[in-house]
Amino acid sequence: MESYLLDWANLLLRWLHLITGIAWIGASFYFVMLDNSLRPPKKPEDSRRGVFGELWAVHGGGFYCSQKFLTGPQGEPLTHDLHWSKWEAYTTWLSGMSLLAVMYWIGATTHLIDTRVMDLSQPAAIGISVTFLTVGWLIYDALCRSLMGRDGVLALLVFVLVVAADWLLHQIFSARGAYIHVGAMLGTMMVANVFIHIIPGQKRMVDQIRSGQPVDSRPGQVGKQRSVHNTYFTLPVLFIMISNHYPMTYSHPNSWLVLIVMMLAGVLIRQFFVLRHRGQVKWWLPAAGVALLALLIVLMAPRPIAAGTDKVAFSAVAQIVEKRCVTCHAAAPTQPGFAQPPKGVVLQTPTQIAQHAAKMAETVGSGYMPLGNLTGITADERTLIVTWQAQGAPLDH
Repeated sequence: MESYLLDWANLLLRWLHLITGIAWIGASFYFVMLDNSLRPPKKPEDSRRGVFGELWAVHGGGFYCSQKFLTGPQGEPLTHDLHWSKWEAYTTWLSGMSLLAVMYWIGATTHLIDTRVMDLSQPAAIGISVTFLTVGWLIYDALCRSLMGRDGVLALLVFVLVVAADWLLHQIFSARGAYIHVGAMLGTMMVANVFIHIIPGQKRMVDQIRSGQPVDSRPGQVGKQRSVHNTYFTLPVLFIMISNHYPMTYSHPNSWLVLIVMMLAGVLIRQFFVLRHRGQVKWWLPAAGVALLALLIVLMAPRPIAAGTDKVAFSAVAQIVEKRCVTCHAAAPTQPGFAQPPKGVVLQTPTQIAQHAAKMAETVGSGYMPLGNLTGITADERTLIVTWQAQGAPLDH
């Protein structure tokens, strides 16, 4: 019953995380586009009111005029009907952290700990997880504060920080756990930017406007800096969110480097759209991103375990599957943390094993399965399964 309820918690939290993530990312993308598409106001009276820039748009059968005031309207009160873009961010992070807890903390022995990498206890793994997310934010925030106005140097150091975190996490956790923690670290940076800097800074500016005090523009500058960072973090985080469905990425021997290349490709593609909103079309940016992805596809082409030459009896394969696979891939899994077989794959009968022979040989041969090698499958057993499949997965030897 516990595993069944955890599956429901996983499903509902993932659904919530996806919905709120769409809302947050959609708002972020829209405002980045709006900020980079502004044109000087055409009416002199708008300039006198403090309008910094405006954008006319058409959508949904109507016409819109968006205007930006850097320090609020001049000579008129600031409306009380302000829309604050914050709860999308907070709910996305809260649902994501809850999902992290359900899958990678409660299920640490299955999804987070890989004894081949580091033999951790569940409390130790959770403690390292929390510490990593906290320290990652503190280092990033310190860099931003100390390098305000030096965007190029800051971008380089943030990239170095992410690369270092990615590599280090792969020395501690399972590759899948390392991937999700890089994403959680970036997501924590993003929401902390909103919670600690962007929203409080905007509130201070609103209070100054309404009290008639001179408006300090620095909170707006800091908010703009952190918003720009958030938009570049977005595509890497989205990739990490879906990466657990594609073990070819995190099961690769150099999975930490695969993640870096994927994130870099995402940043290049995002940069193209950011500049395009400003009227600067630089096709080399998406071309470079696509070239990186193409190179990755070529270099990651599977090099499976070579099949042997001796005939393999199905009975030998069945014994390995029963011992190493069926704890998870059964109608009623006995492996803690699984209420249902992963991806619905059941391997309890000869027909079921033959049906999934190709995928089984691929995942077992690549080392991805069993997860974290929980069941201790040997290299010889992997070779035997690959050989059996290469021989046509016969059931009659």
